[in-house]
This record gives sequence, C-alpha cells and structure tokens, in this order.
Amino acid sequence: MQWYLVAALLTVLTSSQGILTTLSQSNGKYKYDYATVPFLAEVFKLIVSCLLLWRECRISPSVRMTTDWKSVRLYPIPSVIYLIHNNVQFATLVYVDTSTYQILGNLKIVTTGILFRLFLRKKLSNIQWIAIVLLAVGTTTSQVKGCGEASCDSLFSAPIQGYMLGILSACMSALAGVYTEYLMKKNNDSLYWQNVQLYTFGVIFNIARLLFDDFRGGFENGPWWQRLFNGYSLTTWLVVLNLGSTGLLVSWLMKYADNIVKVYSTSMAMLLTMLLSVYLFTFKPTLQLFLGIIICMMSLHMYFAPPNMLVDLPLPVKSTTESLKEVSVERKSDS
Repeated sequence: MQWYLVAALLTVLTSSQGILTTLSQSNGKYKYDYATVPFLAEVFKLIVSCLLLWRECRISPSVRMTTDWKSVRLYPIPSVIYLIHNNVQFATLVYVDTSTYQILGNLKIVTTGILFRLFLRKKLSNIQWIAIVLLAVGTTTSQVKGCGEASCDSLFSAPIQGYMLGILSACMSALAGVYTEYLMKKNNDSLYWQNVQLYTFGVIFNIARLLFDDFRGGFENGPWWQRLFNGYSLTTWLVVLNLGSTGLLVSWLMKYADNIVKVYSTSMAMLLTMLLSVYLFTFKPTLQLFLGIIICMMSLHMYFAPPNMLVDLPLPVKSTTESLKEVSVERKSDS
C-alpha cells in the first residue's frame, strides 16, 4: 500500500477521533472511565498485531524477529516518554487556558522537524523547512479566535511556567515519535513483531496507570477490572476501535514513511475536524480557519511536490562563444 493512502486514512480516522469522543459523552459528561479507553485500544492493537504476525509466520517461515534482550529492552522507552508527556500536558493546563495550550501544541510540528534532522540524520531542503514552519503557522492561525473575543488577550498573559511546560510537551511529543521511527527502522524485523513488543509494554504501562488511579482514589469505586466496561456504549467502542486503528496506521508510517508524513496527517486531521464540527456541532467557521486551511495546503504542496514544480527555472542561455562555434560548424557543413 502506498504511504499517501495510509496517510489519508490516518487523517480521516484522526479527525473522527475527537468527534466520536464528543458523541460518547452524555450531557457533557463521560459515563465510563475514560482511562480505560487507551488500555483497551492497546489491547486491540496487541491482538491485531499478534494475529497478523501469526499469519505472516504461516505464509513465510523466514520472518525476521530479533529476540535479543539488548533490542527488546528499547521498546518500553516510547511508553515511558508518552507517560511523562501526558503528565506534562496536565501540568501545562494548570498555567494556561485551553486555547493557549492548543496553540503551544503546534510547536511539536517544528520540534519534530528539528529532532528528525538531528537524531535520524534526515536532510531537509530549505523549501521543506519553510513548508514545516508554514504548517505550524497555518494550524496556529486556524485556532486563533477573533480579535473581538475576550479570550484573545489571554494568549500572552500566561505565566512563564506555562510556556516552558508547553515547549517541553512539544519536545516530548516529537521525541516519542522520532524515537519510535528509529526503533521501527533500526533493523529489518517484521513490522508486526515490532508492534507486538511496543503494544505489550503499552498494555503494561496502562495497567500501571489504572492501578495508580485506584490507589490514589483509595479504591472508592473498586478495582479497575471490575468497572472496565461500565458505561460503555456503541459509540465508546467506536472510540476504542478508532484509537487502536490509528495507532496501527502510525506504526506503518513509522516503518515505511517517516514522522513528517505523520505530522502532516494529524495536522490536516485537525483542520478536517474543525470543518466537520461546523455541520455536526455548534462550531462557527471563522476567517482564521479558512486562512489556516489555505496556508496548510500551500505547506503540503511545498513539502511533497518535486522542486521543478515549485520553481520555474529559466532555460539555460548559451554563451556567445558557443553560439559562434555552432554557426561556424553549420557554415562548414553547408560548404
């Protein structure tokens, strides 16, 4: 399958994530424990990866699977990074409002490009760097509210701790993505075997998180496994399925494409979500949204289009000496 088809599917699934999560609420509240959703999504990804690995081993007995501990021990690291990142996100929201948090989150677009260059040694052209910056500008523009709104002034009124934590959150998000790509491409192991390792540790860390929540709450509502499916509806299961499928697509892109493709997919998904929210919810389209979409589409074209489509180079002009030589050769041939 071509990477752009996977990226397009990732965009659609990611854009529907927020919409499904909103529809799973009842009177603005969750009837289920939302901490169980990532756990079930990890279980879903692990089961699917195990089945695909089993199928791959039946078709081809020469499937490459590195079982050396030096290799396996690297796979918990992304889960640890995401765990720290989630806590930094909550800490950031203590100091900044939701709008400022979303805008600070767009820094991960630029930080991903920087870490992509530094750690994976992937060279980007000047036009591609400009495209990445434009993508960050476009997504930020789409999220900025109208100048007449009171919340517009809150963007630069947060304490310095909020901005520092926002930058740290962007760096952690980029680091997790770049490190996962490094894991996926460091050898020729089966994608499904690599996924089994990633999602096994993902399940373990999610269980640890649920246990921690129980201990912190004094087991007021009982252990997490007894209330695992409490309040679940069809929409909630669609959220789990969507989240799990999105993770599987991201791992495919990490293996066969790169982080920048993932960044563009998720950024376009955010814009698509905002457009769909106009028809599904009470969201009102703004001039900033349309300007942001235009900027992001320009960025998309600049990054992936061949250079000869972006710059019209003039035809090479022959020097006077070469022209005289050609004329003399023609005269000699005529004579």
